Amino acid sequence: MLGLMRLVVIGGSAAGMSAAARARRLDASLDIVVLERGAHVSWAACGLPYYLSGRVKTLEELIMHTPAYFERERNIRVRTGAEVVAIQPQRRQLALRGHEYLAYDKLVIATGGRPQRRLAGADAPGVFTLHSPEEARSIRDFIEQHRVRRAAVIGAGYIGVEVADALAERGLSVTLWEAGPDVLGRNDPELTRRLVEHLSRQGVEVRLNAPVKSIPLDISAELIILATGVMPNVELAAEAGIELGRTGAIRVNERMQTNLAGVFAAGDCAETFHLITGAPVYLPLGTTANKMGRVAGANAAGARERFQGVVGTMIVALRSLTVAVTGFSAAQARKQGFDAAAVRIVAQDRSQYLGSHPLEVELVADRRSGRLLGGAVIGQCGVAGRINVIASALTVNMPLEQFAQLDLAYAPPVAPVWDPLLVAAHELRKELS
Repeated sequence: MLGLMRLVVIGGSAAGMSAAARARRLDASLDIVVLERGAHVSWAACGLPYYLSGRVKTLEELIMHTPAYFERERNIRVRTGAEVVAIQPQRRQLALRGHEYLAYDKLVIATGGRPQRRLAGADAPGVFTLHSPEEARSIRDFIEQHRVRRAAVIGAGYIGVEVADALAERGLSVTLWEAGPDVLGRNDPELTRRLVEHLSRQGVEVRLNAPVKSIPLDISAELIILATGVMPNVELAAEAGIELGRTGAIRVNERMQTNLAGVFAAGDCAETFHLITGAPVYLPLGTTANKMGRVAGANAAGARERFQGVVGTMIVALRSLTVAVTGFSAAQARKQGFDAAAVRIVAQDRSQYLGSHPLEVELVADRRSGRLLGGAVIGQCGVAGRINVIASALTVNMPLEQFAQLDLAYAPPVAPVWDPLLVAAHELRKELS
């Protein structure tokens, strides 16, 4: 490898492997090395709740590619069990545990995030987080070995909701605890009401405005899963002099560059910016991490690509109900300084004579400019496609007037003549006028 330009990537999950793969496509001559301190790379983190429920039978099904695959098919060296303990930018080298040093010409930091474990008693037996295949295996083994009947999930974000639903599907009695008044942190009372009703029907007791300060004093369960949020792994970067943003994650520009020459960051360790406000945000989502990693890898390989930002699109698929949001709720938009108006309608997801299901759509717009600010879709079928339409409109800053005239597809088995999105848009036009 003497004389070749070396790109080193710290972290082998979504952002890291996307960066390495993209760099390889653009430059066949690069010496690319990925350092991952864990045992796996390229695994489907979002599939872990379905492993708990039993829908995914083995963890191997969630491993997309092995290190051997990347070396054989992509000419990317992947080292698992390789922990970086320091970045030394003056020498352009990394210090690894075990007194090893590795030089780099370009560096991508994709160290990800980690679950928050700030509660007293969080290290007690029977208390877990769900952030890796190893943790998922430990949880399922604990359930089976101890014949667990009662479980508690702390935190009603999207991970907490999915885990609570998965454990209930497995037959456990589940209580979901949330310190605040909302599910999914959306500040949307109607969305919260719908989700609480659905989870209750599925056997999950939801307790809102119920902060847990200590385990096990505040709650009683055989199994406790912490889903109280994710914090970025930024210690390596900060110690090396890499700037952090106001979100606490690594500050990067639209090309994923840090303040140090030749050093990029992507994924759950880095912040991005919100397309509606332009403000920095920290949104640790797999979709965002993959796109950020792709841009970081391209630019590390000498290209000039940019990541345009996010609108915060998220979808949670529960049994017989899917909930998706993008942009801001009305309350969130007002907090950002917009004069927000919102409507929520219930329509049918397809022609009634072919067995339709109710579909709820919320749209939010600014009264002054008519700009779309956000939306939510709740239903059994057709949710993903419709939230993606709203997200696309937010991405291109589409005004409500144009959104209401979109030429959307119609066929009786999949959509009614007047799509629920258009029905909601016309109702919102009335509200604005």
